[in-house]
Amino acid sequence: MLSDNAYSEITFDGYHAPSFLNVDGAIEVGIEFHSLSKTYNMTGWRIGFAVGNRDVLDGIGRIKTNIDSGAFEAVQRAGITAMSGSQDCIGNMRKIYMNRRDALVKGLHNIGIAVEPPKATFYIWAAVPEGYSSIEFSTLLLNEAGIVATPGVGFGECGEGYIRFALTQPVERIEEASKRMKQLKLD
Repeated sequence: MLSDNAYSEITFDGYHAPSFLNVDGAIEVGIEFHSLSKTYNMTGWRIGFAVGNRDVLDGIGRIKTNIDSGAFEAVQRAGITAMSGSQDCIGNMRKIYMNRRDALVKGLHNIGIAVEPPKATFYIWAAVPEGYSSIEFSTLLLNEAGIVATPGVGFGECGEGYIRFALTQPVERIEEASKRMKQLKLD
């Protein structure tokens, strides 16, 4: 079993994302990947780690040794500093994303799109209004309001009927986007 737990620290409202390694026997059957890109805003730096079953990790190490020469030393040092320094940045990041989440959820509710605030991650998945496909609604948002949202169908057929918003903009921009969405004729 392979588990991607890169978003585990981006949680809200007292929720703590579990690790599959907390389950009895999990370390015997799998590993968990983690990335510094989300937790420490090191997107694109391509540094992370894996923990879990020693045999699987040894195999990954042998393969990786033969396909690249490792991360650039400055990136490695930045990762060490991030993980060994004060972790206050994680709580600060959570507050920023939670404020953005709350602003977008409020904006979506104001235009009649019911959405539950997510307990984790910096994305919001919302059902598209009736009569729209995910591509049609994403296109409308882009062309008529200048808002980028990802059509859910891009994540597979079960994503149809939903769009994904990324909480990567400041609250002020999210509030502006909410105003633009409210001006759309969604009937």
